[in-house]
Amino acid sequence: MAERARQTADPPSREHVLETLESVTDPELDRSIVELEYPDEIRIEGETDVSVHVAFTLPTAWCSPAFAWMMATDAREAVESLPEVADCTIELREHMHEREVNRGVNGGLPFSEAFPDAEDGIGDLRESLDEKAVLSRQYVAVERLLAAGIDLDQIAVLDRGDLDRGIADDRIAVSVPGREFEVTVPAEPLERYLEKAEELGRFERTERLFRTPDGTLIDPENAELVHRRARLARVNMDGQGGVCDALHEARQSALAE
Repeated sequence: MAERARQTADPPSREHVLETLESVTDPELDRSIVELEYPDEIRIEGETDVSVHVAFTLPTAWCSPAFAWMMATDAREAVESLPEVADCTIELREHMHEREVNRGVNGGLPFSEAFPDAEDGIGDLRESLDEKAVLSRQYVAVERLLAAGIDLDQIAVLDRGDLDRGIADDRIAVSVPGREFEVTVPAEPLERYLEKAEELGRFERTERLFRTPDGTLIDPENAELVHRRARLARVNMDGQGGVCDALHEARQSALAE
């Protein structure tokens, strides 16, 4: 990526870079790499053309190279989106494919060129993981609505227009079909779901809030089945997350010795 001149007076702080990296997720777990404590080092250099170096370590040396590639490219793009930064380099550490990932990501290569033996690129894989993530987030959002006393058949027909996101920073008001009063719920689960759903273009053709796993509208009569299927995605991610947390903690302890 071509370097660009710094546009602001001061280089970013380490805290600012780390905050920017919070938007980068482990695609298998749908959790921030900052929350997962993957970043090991952030180095900021330069006064006029600021260069940032980000090093990170995954839970194991054999974590999927495709997942590592996604995190590395997403991290580089996130940091280079800062107007203060001219260039960002990424360093994957302690990984069996660190050389290929670091060379490819920092050189702007496509995944297929960095890994010529790979049968497929990462486009389809990323799409599949994104769909799994939005389904997992949907499950959590629907659970919050159920806890507020809204029935599944009512949840199935909610539109984005039924949400009032401006009543408070931490609450969302929901206009429920067939009710004369609004119900308020915690904002974070719904906001997190909406962020991913909007990113995937789920509202381009309809404002209907939730979908089936294959992306179609939910028949209220089948809403319970859809919710159970969404739960499977959530349970799978939570289970994988627990394993990765334990492996990462063990690895960091071993590296520190």
